[in-house]
Formats: sequence, structure tokens, C-alpha cells
Amino acid sequence: MNRPVGEIPAQALAEPDVDLPEEARPRVLLVDDDERNLLAVQSILEDLGEIVSARSGEEALRHLLKGEFAVILLDVYMPGMDGYETAQIIRNRDQTKGIPIVFLSAVNKEAEHLLRGYAMGAVDYVFKPVDPIVLRSKVAVFVDLFAKTKEVERNARQEQALLDANLRANAERLRAEQELRRAEQRQQAIIQSLPMVLYLEPHDRSPRWPNYVSGDLKAVTGFSHQDIAEKPDIWADRLHPDDRIGVLAAIEARRKSGRLSVEYRWQCADGTYKHFLDQAVLLKDADGRPVEFAGTLTDISEQRSLESQLIQAQKMDAIGKLTGGIAHDFNNLLAAVIGGLSLLDKRASLKEEDHRILGMTKRAAEQGSELVRRLLAFARRQKLEPNPIDLGALQEAVWDLLTHTLGGLVDIEWHAARRTWKAFADQAQLELALVNLIINARDAMPAGGTVTVAVENRPVAADNWADLPPGDYVLLTVADTGTGISVADLEKVMEPFYTTKEMGKGSGLGLSMVYGFAKQSNGAFRLRSQLGSGTTAELWLPRAPTGATAAEKPRKEEPSRKPGRKLRVLLVDDHAEVRNTTAALLADLGHAVIEAANGPEAIKTLQDGDCGYDLMISDYAMPQQSGTEFLREARQFCPGVPALIITGYAEADAISDRPEGVEILLKPFTPNKLEAALSRVCDAAAVAR
Repeated sequence: MNRPVGEIPAQALAEPDVDLPEEARPRVLLVDDDERNLLAVQSILEDLGEIVSARSGEEALRHLLKGEFAVILLDVYMPGMDGYETAQIIRNRDQTKGIPIVFLSAVNKEAEHLLRGYAMGAVDYVFKPVDPIVLRSKVAVFVDLFAKTKEVERNARQEQALLDANLRANAERLRAEQELRRAEQRQQAIIQSLPMVLYLEPHDRSPRWPNYVSGDLKAVTGFSHQDIAEKPDIWADRLHPDDRIGVLAAIEARRKSGRLSVEYRWQCADGTYKHFLDQAVLLKDADGRPVEFAGTLTDISEQRSLESQLIQAQKMDAIGKLTGGIAHDFNNLLAAVIGGLSLLDKRASLKEEDHRILGMTKRAAEQGSELVRRLLAFARRQKLEPNPIDLGALQEAVWDLLTHTLGGLVDIEWHAARRTWKAFADQAQLELALVNLIINARDAMPAGGTVTVAVENRPVAADNWADLPPGDYVLLTVADTGTGISVADLEKVMEPFYTTKEMGKGSGLGLSMVYGFAKQSNGAFRLRSQLGSGTTAELWLPRAPTGATAAEKPRKEEPSRKPGRKLRVLLVDDHAEVRNTTAALLADLGHAVIEAANGPEAIKTLQDGDCGYDLMISDYAMPQQSGTEFLREARQFCPGVPALIITGYAEADAISDRPEGVEILLKPFTPNKLEAALSRVCDAAAVAR
């Protein structure tokens, strides 16, 4: 594994044994086969060192294997291995060849014998009878030489141990310095990567600016430390106007409290505002006098943006649930109004002026129905039929809708790439969304101008602004050069009933409908605007999957076609006005109607054995028992009876759980739609039989 240059590996720092043991007394090996000679010589030399005796050459060699000796006193003539042979073996061994050998001899003082002894490795001769003074002086020289040699070796080991200890200490210090540098580098890298600046600021400096900054101040604010030092007023000048008073008050209060924690918006060098969290504490000297503030400046813009998005999403979801519930009740009212008006139109004999008033009332009720559809679009609960959409054909459809709407001051330019993908959405709702966006663009240009509609292919990665699933999307943009929308209004314009238009010129549901449609289509909707520079609306829709079939042209309202026979109908609805109106419409069509206010009441009728019905019609959302639950239980008593569910609002998943062969008719409905639904249900039941 690689390591920084100059770093000492840990295994090289193993501590040597600095505490050396004290040396033992020098040892003298005395070899003689005569016990008397051994005792005599030992008594002469015993104070010079430790005397080790051996009675033969073999025993002497065994002693030499066990330790060091300063000198060897070796008798020449011994039985078995004599002194010459023993000396030769000693000189031939690496471990013992350096030990001085002194021969002890009682005879053979001739030069020939002396030369032989020296040839065998002797350094001196002592002749018997031994002169104690001569022997002692000669042995003392070798003992002293041995002792001095050992002392030199011991000193050398001590010096080496001290050198090793010094090297180890230096290596430890070097390693500590290396670790410290690496820790500083890691700390600096972490600080540089964080959206944070560390600063030191004199406690009494005014205007405030730091004399020390750690971190990438330029990356966070767009200004360097030098820029701030040259223009100390830059911090106060670039505070957001709405935050200025509170921030300056917090800065003044920190002198007394010794601490600061304040959040504010500050204009960076590129002109954008960032949210900063400014925190500091007062540092004092040893005498308790204030010196400087140590603080951090943290960029929390992304955190605040995510919080804002979460709050907006929660608010929109709450409003969506509320509007969905209102839509259900409103549809019930409209069902009664439109049904009653249809009955009046059919039964009453009215003058032409009265017919005109009745027609105006019906149109107003139908506009209310359209308002409900917009509410459901925002609440993302209307029934959509997504299909691949040819955007070229979409352009023609939208143009036909707007031909007589825009007026002569506004032009539309449509830009689309050659091979634009097909979008996967409900075509009718997409047309309505584009019409709403284009009309909003027109209203934003009272003096006229150009509305630019563009279509692009856009692959989307996993990390995106709207948390869309990664994949291919079709981006439709509607841009104008009008008055634009302020930042404060931009966060609210997609809420239902909020509008920036003058009183009477907008319902506040257009953009909320587009937002709900985009979300329900698994896409996204975004507005980008600047006052005086216009607005761009972005509608992101998923690309149509391969093999998906194109949308069929929407059917016009089916013409009136009565069923071939009069029906006996069981009608269940908890809303009295709607039930009475529906019953009147059915009776007007010639059918016999039995009414029930709720599911349990109708079930009781069926339990009594009355199953002679040709059709059962039930509202979906009822207390105690829903329409699907009622029909499922009713078919246990009366299997095979055709059924129809009428509803002003319901969750798609809940309605999809309806019994087999049960059709749905949405409120409010006209007599023709009711008649057509009866015919379809009865025809299907006849085929099934």
C-alpha cells in the first residue's frame, strides 16, 4: 500500500532494548589432567576472574560451547587428546578462534616444541613449576584486554541504543507532524466543500467585516475577503429589504448577549438572494475583556427551498381534498338543477321570453358543471383517458378553439422539433390546459404581442427539480412577453381561486387546473416569470409507451334513444332533491320508479322478496353503505338484475371495485345522457342473457 513520501513505517519504530545488563566477571579456562596443578593455578588466579577447570581436552571443548573466556591455560601433555590437538580444534572453530591460548609445559623448552605450540595457536608459554608472579602478570594482561574489549562493545551497544532511541523519537515526531498536516488538510477540504464560512470579527468593528475567513467565501457569496475589506458597507447594503431591520437589531443585541443566531436573505454577486444562517459567540482574553466574535455563515438556501416546496405540496394537497369534497356536493346540486330545468323545458308551456330565460339558466348550470370539472382537475380526481397524442394534430385543435378568442393584437407562434415524441395524456384535458395557458398569456399582454408555444423532447435523469421518474418526457412551453408575475404571487397563482387579474376577469382556476392535470398525468408543471419581462409556463408530460394505441375522437352526446320497453327501476340516492329529480326524469321517460333513501332501506325491500326490477340505479357516495356495496349485496338476493351507478365524485380506485357489468354515469347529467346510459345497460343485459 502506498504512503506519503517521507513517512516512517510503523514496524521500523520498534523499540530496542536500551537497558543493557551488567557484564559478569571475565572467565579463565584452566585445562590440566593433574588435580594438584589445577588447585595451585586456581589459587593464584582466582581474584583475576572466574576460573573454570577442565581435566581433559574434551571437557575443555564442552566448556567452550557454553560461553566466552578471556584466556585459556592449556597443559601440553595430557592423556588422550593432548594440548596441541585441543589448541588446533579451538583455532579451527569460528566461535573460539579469537581466544588467547597460553601453554603450560613442564618439559620441551626446545625451540622446535615452542614453534610447534605457536603454530597450533598459542600466544605464550608458561613453564612448570609455575612462577606465580609471571603467570599472574601474563593472565592479567589477557583478562584486562578482554574486559576492555567488552567495555568497548558495551559502550557501543549503549551508544547504538541511544541512537536508536533518538531516531525513534524523531520518527515519532515526524509521524505526528505528518498526521497533523493530514488532519489539517482533511479539515480544510471539509470546510471548503461545505456551504459554510468560518470567520473571526473584532467585537467593536463597525461596519462589520471579518479580519479572518476560512472556507470558500467567493463560492458561497461571489465576493472575496479582499472585496469585503475594500467595501466594508457591502454586507449591510446587500441585506434583503424585508430582513434588514431585524438583522441589524440582532447585530446590535449581540454586543450585550455575547452571542448571535440570525437568519436572513443576502444578495450575492450574481444578483440572486441566498438564505444564510449567521451564528457567532464572543471570545474573551484571560482578563475577561471581549476580543472578537468567532462565527459561521451557512448557506441554507436549499433547505429553505425544500421546506417551501413541502409546505406548498401539503397546502395544495389539503386544498385538493377540500375541493374534491365540495365538487361532490356541488355536482349533486347541479344534478337536481339541470334535471329540474330539463323537466320544465319539456313539460311547461312557456312563452318565447320564458324559454330564453330558461335556456340562460341551463347554460349557467352547465358553466357550474364546467367549474366543478376544473375543481376536480386541480384535486387530480377527474377521470382521465390517457392516449398517445400527435402534437401536430393538437396544434390544429387548439388553434380552432382560439381563432375567435385571442383578438387581433396577439399572435401565436408554434415551434416543434421535426421528430417530436408523442405525449401520453388525456387529449381533451391537454387541449383545455393549453387553451388556459394561452389565454393567460394573452391577458398578460394588454397592448398585444406574441405567444410562443414550443414542443421539445426532454430525457429526464433521476435527480430533477420535480422528482419525476427518470425517462423520456415531452416539454410544452407557453411563453409571453407580458407584464410578468411577482415573486410573491408566483408561489400562489396555482392555488384555486387565486388570481392576479381584475375583479370579474378570472376565476383563479385556470392554472390550478393545469397543475392538477400535469400531476395526475404523471408529469409536472412549472412557472418562471419576472416582472416586466414576461412569463414562461412549462408543462412536462411523459412520452407515450411503445405500442400504445392512439386516442379515438371524442363522441358527441348520444342522441335520445329510448329502450324498447318500459322499465321497473329501483332508485337509491341519499340526496332527496337529486333522487326526486332523477325519479321525475325516469317517470317522464315512461319508467316505473321505486325510491329508497339509502342502501339498507333498499336491501330490506329486496329481502321481502320484491326482485321484480328491470334495473337498479344507485348513487355511489352514501352514508352507511356505498353504492358498490349495496349492489354487491343486492345481487345476492336478486342476481342478474342490470345496474347503474350515478356519482358526482368518487375515487377512481373505489369505483373500479364495482360489481361486474355495472356502468357509471357522472353527475350532473342531461336527460339524453341518462336515456343513453339506460339503453346501454339494458342492451348489454339482453346480450348477456
